[in-house]
Amino acid sequence: MINLNRFDLVSLRLFVAAIDAGSLTAGAEHFGISLAAASRRIAELEHHCGKALLQRSQRGVTATSEGQAVHRHAIELVANLERLALAVDDMQAVAGGVLRLCANPSALGGFLPPVLAAYAARHPDVRIDLDDMLSEDAVRAVTTGAAELAVIGDNTPREGLEAFVCDVDEVVLITPAGHPLAGAGPVAFERALDYDFVSLSRTASLTRKISAAAEASGRSLRIRVQARSFDAMCRMVAAGLGLTVLPRAGASMYADALGLKVMSLEGLDVRRRLLLAMRSRAALSPAAVALVESIEARLRDSRSAG
Repeated sequence: MINLNRFDLVSLRLFVAAIDAGSLTAGAEHFGISLAAASRRIAELEHHCGKALLQRSQRGVTATSEGQAVHRHAIELVANLERLALAVDDMQAVAGGVLRLCANPSALGGFLPPVLAAYAARHPDVRIDLDDMLSEDAVRAVTTGAAELAVIGDNTPREGLEAFVCDVDEVVLITPAGHPLAGAGPVAFERALDYDFVSLSRTASLTRKISAAAEASGRSLRIRVQARSFDAMCRMVAAGLGLTVLPRAGASMYADALGLKVMSLEGLDVRRRLLLAMRSRAALSPAAVALVESIEARLRDSRSAG
């Protein structure tokens, strides 16, 4: 059996970061060490395991079959270490604990702010630690233990996380006021595809949803500008750089402020489902359980009202 004392936590965290980023250079930068030092650490880890763990190429690094096995266990170890560090921080923080939550732009621009406002009013002793992330990054944060909960798009790979639908919205088309499509009735999605689009990054769950709908109709999404927030996207639309598709709840505020038109869409599935994801509900902190229960109560109220 391998001597456990030979495993170095920094090297294991570096190994996980390098595989997640697909780059040893990115892993080294994350830990503030030189590429040479990172290479030595990975070489020592491979020596202790007796197997090559990374396959190196000009495009970066990928895990070998043995590396994939080590990676799965290393993720668990790193996640437990992250949770230990966060638990210690929480003990020193506030009496009610800390709610660590990641959310994608659709959640932050839609249902989540009023939910968190009501939560904060009911739990004033809880400190809310909220990070704005794309869905894939939010999944990674929960998987590695950096966050307990994440609000993500339903088309995001969840990597074994528990999840349930926490919100359903409708995607709509946003156009400048004088645009040819800015009429009174719904717009056929195929007509909108004749124009340039402003979007989040191509990996964002919302962009992937719209791109998939375009491909399903035999077309491609002409992305002219990629932005990092709904606010920036709408400002680009107002400047005449393209159209965009956003959840209705997040679109109204920006449309009113910038004089944009919000149009219903036809010819695609307009439902935008968001999921609340977690590693295990049984392992959640009291602060996280309270938010889960608040969201579940909101869903029950919504069904009753409907």
